[in-house]
Amino acid sequence: MSLASLIDRAAGGGRLTYEEGVRLYEEAPLHELGAAAHHRRMTMYPTDDVTYVIDTTINYTNVCNVHCTFCAFFRPERHGEGYTMSHDDVIGRARWAADQGATQIMIQGGVNPDLKLEWFERLFTRVRSELPGVDIHSLSVSEIVGLAHVENITTKAVLERLRAAGLKSLPGAGAEILVERVRKRISARKVKPESWLGVMREAQNLGMPTTATMMFGSIETNAERVAHLDAVRSLQDETGGFTAFIPWYYVPFKTPLKGKEATGLEYLRVLAISRLFLDNVPHLQASWLTPGLKLGQLALFYGCDDMGGTILEERVVHDAGSTNEATRKQLEELVISAGFRPVIRDTYWNLRPQMALATA
Repeated sequence: MSLASLIDRAAGGGRLTYEEGVRLYEEAPLHELGAAAHHRRMTMYPTDDVTYVIDTTINYTNVCNVHCTFCAFFRPERHGEGYTMSHDDVIGRARWAADQGATQIMIQGGVNPDLKLEWFERLFTRVRSELPGVDIHSLSVSEIVGLAHVENITTKAVLERLRAAGLKSLPGAGAEILVERVRKRISARKVKPESWLGVMREAQNLGMPTTATMMFGSIETNAERVAHLDAVRSLQDETGGFTAFIPWYYVPFKTPLKGKEATGLEYLRVLAISRLFLDNVPHLQASWLTPGLKLGQLALFYGCDDMGGTILEERVVHDAGSTNEATRKQLEELVISAGFRPVIRDTYWNLRPQMALATA
């Protein structure tokens, strides 16, 4: 098939094979790839709505026994700069975010072996009781696996107990690149690709929707990026539990791994191929936190229908060297100036247009 025909088929929603995905990623002109992804996005969502969620990320501990080389946030066990927030501190920050309109709270941190499952159960129970208007969209697969190891129980049992305490959905953090060669190089102690997919499968089968992420730009090849997309798509075929895909690029400046930051053009290419390859994942988020707001705006023409969250508080990417921040007003103005209409959503894509700012 000619490259032009392949682009047209993908734009029309035709399923790409892995080999076709690699070919499009490596050979298609960027703007043609972007136009195809935008056509696909507008076919899926033929209105001018661009959604976003008011949320915050509370990094409750930086103590971590996984020691990823791409992470500047963590501190090893018993390090002098390690910290763990009290429940009162977490609740205080969550309450502040809720007062700003947040409906989604992401409580996420390192894999701290000193924290037992009961610590999280008590915390989530308090959040659910004291802040009933927010959804607990929290913990990474690595944290779930860490808790299973500490308690010597299955990851499914961990998820069941946390769900009973108030955890409603699982973010896609910790996926990085779902290829073992890459994980051995950048996060040798982290869960293997099949374990990440396995925990996601368990959560989705328990009725907990999840997102999927991809951190690109460290050491992986183009083909390995597409392999990551293929792994996500295969699980989605099985469960239908992923609500969105969020690719973001590695920030190298203060990390042990070092390296170079991905370019804006590379970011846009990843977005476009993600929208075309992931034909069964409903939403594609513009993760503006690493590339910045202007590229986040441009992402709306490369397949994205969602601007992600306001991220009122976040330390992991910030500690790696990213300084991007945004207010609700800034996000809405970006969406409007791109020719779209900003609409607030919750974690499950229930629209709340009445909460939008009057920036138009």
